[in-house]
Amino acid sequence: MKFNRLCAGLGLGLAMAAAAGLAAAQAFPGAKPIRLIVGYPPGGGIDFAARTVQVPLQEALKQQLVVDYKPGASGMIAATELTRQPADGYTLLLANTGPFAIAPYLQSKPPYDPIRQFTYIGQISQGSYIAVTRPDHPAKNLKEFVAWAKGQPGKVNFASGGNGTSTHLNGELMNQVTGLDMTHVPYKGSAPAVQDLIGGQTQILIDAGSVLLPQVKGGKLKALAVTGPARDPQLPDVPTVKELGLAGMESVGFQGLVGPANMPKEVVDRLSGELARALAQPEIKAKFATAGAEVHSLGPAEFAAFVKADNEKWSRLIKERKLQLD
Repeated sequence: MKFNRLCAGLGLGLAMAAAAGLAAAQAFPGAKPIRLIVGYPPGGGIDFAARTVQVPLQEALKQQLVVDYKPGASGMIAATELTRQPADGYTLLLANTGPFAIAPYLQSKPPYDPIRQFTYIGQISQGSYIAVTRPDHPAKNLKEFVAWAKGQPGKVNFASGGNGTSTHLNGELMNQVTGLDMTHVPYKGSAPAVQDLIGGQTQILIDAGSVLLPQVKGGKLKALAVTGPARDPQLPDVPTVKELGLAGMESVGFQGLVGPANMPKEVVDRLSGELARALAQPEIKAKFATAGAEVHSLGPAEFAAFVKADNEKWSRLIKERKLQLD
């Protein structure tokens, strides 16, 4: 009899917990707007991703998503701020490779742990990087650029969107794979890096398609290679690094939605589900494709595992290259 009562009590408790979780998911986000932090200035690839998912998420959640720009320190200022916010789902961040797989490992005392101090909600996209130079450069592809650079010792540099960004580490990866010793020239964002490359102050930049495709298609820059496993449909004539014998340079960037650590599962599931449904819309996929990125929707567990693997890759390169920013 006591056992039956105990089982009944446990069953009731589980049912109440499930009902409470469902109520929490249904109540979220209530009458309170959601803040979506972007750790870079307006106009870049991260801003593009945030703006692209903003409208369908607002419609699905029936609540306003307010984009809040917090640029600086290669996205680490925004990520650090997120770790200080309540884990209630009302403050989220558009995460990307730099601050979530690279920049913390360049600090002697990392400001946060990219694996343990965040809740991974869902991946949005993956995309190859594009290696570009000026249209008048003699190299027709990246292999020819490497040969040219080896004949210019001490005179070749690569641009980046800032210390600790994926553009920085892609240049360092190129140095390691090819044996070059190009000088790193960091800028405060991709836009000024692109402008100085066009102006001839630097020789090469490896950045996201959302940043570089308009410049390539407009004839202001020349694409030398893409770093992903397959050619970019937007640039079908541009070879992959693997095709050019530079397989060690393969890399892809990611973008996704994260929140503070220990968010309620019900809220995570609601956000993750709505994000996945938004990314399944043909018009959303088309927007990302036009920008050189591929919608690659992953749920919370799969997204967290992907980021963990990316952390291992880039932290190993940082250690091998003895890179440190402080």
